[in-house]
Amino acid sequence: MIVVHVFIRIKPGYVEAFKEASISNASSSIKEPGIARFDLIQQSDDPSRFVLTEIYRDKKAQARHKQTEHYSLWRERVENMMAEPRHSITYENVYPEDMHY
Repeated sequence: MIVVHVFIRIKPGYVEAFKEASISNASSSIKEPGIARFDLIQQSDDPSRFVLTEIYRDKKAQARHKQTEHYSLWRERVENMMAEPRHSITYENVYPEDMHY
């Protein structure tokens, strides 16, 4: 499994619009056969900060996701909402073993 955490900070006034666009993207993404999870979380003490947790079954699934229409639409919709460029960190699963997904 490939686990990606995408860190995002949103401009004031765009939090709800960002959540709406991101929930739409996540709900489509989780239907992709190569995605095990696709979570959107919001920081408790700073509601302008979000993390996307994307869990892919393999690197090919990660690459395919970036070619989907819903990802392209999300990227276009939220680009101007971001207070700074988003950044990500990629991890490899250790536990539980991949067969649990």
